[in-house]
Amino acid sequence: MSRLLISAAHKSSGKTTISVGLCAALSAQGLKVQPFKKGPDYIDPMWLGQASGRACFNLDPYLMTPEQITTCFARHAATADIGIVEGNKGLYDGLALDGSNSNAALAQLLDLPVVLVLDARGMTRGIAPLILGYQAFDRNIRIAGVILNQLGGARHESKLRAVIEHYTDVPVLGAIAHDPRLALVERHLGLMPNHELDDAGQRVRAMGELIAQQVDLSRVIQVAQSAAPLAPTPIPQQVLPLADAPTATAQKTPIRIGVARDKAFGFYYPDDLLALEQAGAVIVPVDTLLDPRLPELDGLFIGGGFPEMFMAELQANATMRGSIHAAIEAGLPVYAECGGLMYLARTLRWKDQVYDMVGAIPADVVMHARPVGRGYVELQATGDAPWSAMAGSSPSMVRGHEFHYSSLENIAPDLKFAYRVLRGHGVDGQRDGIVHRNVVASYAHLRNAAGSGWAEAFAAFVRARKVAQDQSAAAVAAAAARTVQVNGCAVATDVEGYLKNIDDWSEDFARAQAEAENLELTEAHWQVIAFLRAYYEEHRVQAQVRAMIWHFAKAWGPEHGNNHHLHALFPIGGPQKQGNRLAGLLKTKGEH
Repeated sequence: MSRLLISAAHKSSGKTTISVGLCAALSAQGLKVQPFKKGPDYIDPMWLGQASGRACFNLDPYLMTPEQITTCFARHAATADIGIVEGNKGLYDGLALDGSNSNAALAQLLDLPVVLVLDARGMTRGIAPLILGYQAFDRNIRIAGVILNQLGGARHESKLRAVIEHYTDVPVLGAIAHDPRLALVERHLGLMPNHELDDAGQRVRAMGELIAQQVDLSRVIQVAQSAAPLAPTPIPQQVLPLADAPTATAQKTPIRIGVARDKAFGFYYPDDLLALEQAGAVIVPVDTLLDPRLPELDGLFIGGGFPEMFMAELQANATMRGSIHAAIEAGLPVYAECGGLMYLARTLRWKDQVYDMVGAIPADVVMHARPVGRGYVELQATGDAPWSAMAGSSPSMVRGHEFHYSSLENIAPDLKFAYRVLRGHGVDGQRDGIVHRNVVASYAHLRNAAGSGWAEAFAAFVRARKVAQDQSAAAVAAAAARTVQVNGCAVATDVEGYLKNIDDWSEDFARAQAEAENLELTEAHWQVIAFLRAYYEEHRVQAQVRAMIWHFAKAWGPEHGNNHHLHALFPIGGPQKQGNRLAGLLKTKGEH
């Protein structure tokens, strides 16, 4: 399996530019290039995916076990001609003192030959001890070549080549002159995502052509081919491409999960989307900027992005914001991360400008000049989430990452949270994962392949809710028959199951109607039915829920005499509809 790691002596050496250019140049030669990115990152992988035409997968020693990393790499690289891993920061940099989560540790785990990108500005003879030191620091790491970057001209290049050839045994695979055409666009949070640029494809092609002119691609391929074979790993049935979606898994109730994919939102791990599809979800793209409203969905995933760059456009699409708000209030399961959380809030303020967002989460977002939360996080489940984002993890703690310049203000005091923050910042340094109805919205980014299992858990929750809704609809349809058989006699009802003649009611009718609606009547049901009939006799209108709550709070106490318990007793339409229908009351337009 041909493979290599592109690393550097320090960050901002040009790894991303060269990695993107290599992917584009090798792809232009007809090779299938599978890109990978070390560490938590969304933007670099988007550019690498653009250059290779294949989704880029992240390899993260802090979030993933060695087995998870090896499996992810082997499975996806197995279908390609060459695997290219772009490192982060410097070759030996990492959180751990022992280097266990460094780029070098990843290179050792996957037996990756290392190509070192060296920013050679202002360097001549000093480049030799730099290379020698990197070789000597860890003899288990094989530095198979260097690519010199940001050269000042032909003379500068010739001096560096002579020094490296004289003092080291490391070959120079390429020498790249300083060229503004090789620069990727940056802004306040780093690189600009490729999906925000209309000319991203043209930029990548140009980078590939420039790299092909200044890097010996044949020698790069030879370095990749020098890697020893990896132990065999089961190959997945399909590798997720950039645009095409796999068919939903068979023998599962199909579910439609919308994914916000536009210029405002685009931060998604491809293995998360693949996990949703393998869990039986059909991914439905949603454009929050241009689509007038949500399509027919069973769930919604709004990932990270830069909503602050598109505040005016997001506010202008009022019909989409209203559609999402209404769907959330109706119980639509929604998972939102960072930018998605910001979009679901009431308002978004940046640089003295305030714009309205969806308004489903009772809080306001404020952008700051410096990061509020940045780096890895550790979360512990609180049990308040409608679905567990930590399915399969033990104990109920999971790692993720965050990178946000915003904070929340005017937070409703009664909000529930899905997580306690053990490491990181989250919403307020202690909590993250705002819970509202069936929404979980957090600053933390989770990754299914890193052990959280959130994708399968979310899909399972969406499916269970859809099945319950389908069953309720079927029950309502059955209850809407125009007759109900009571002791062998047909009793007429309207299409909603209300009696045509109130005098036809009997306890046997209530039992027959309840059986048709898959409801087992208990003493509590009969007490509600008796109250509803007595109320109707006195007022000649159906009792409203507030009247029931007032009555049963005194009769049963506040623990059971409340709206939640009454709706639990009558799951199809609540006590206002199902309760009155079983009580044999006529459908009325009045309200008391």
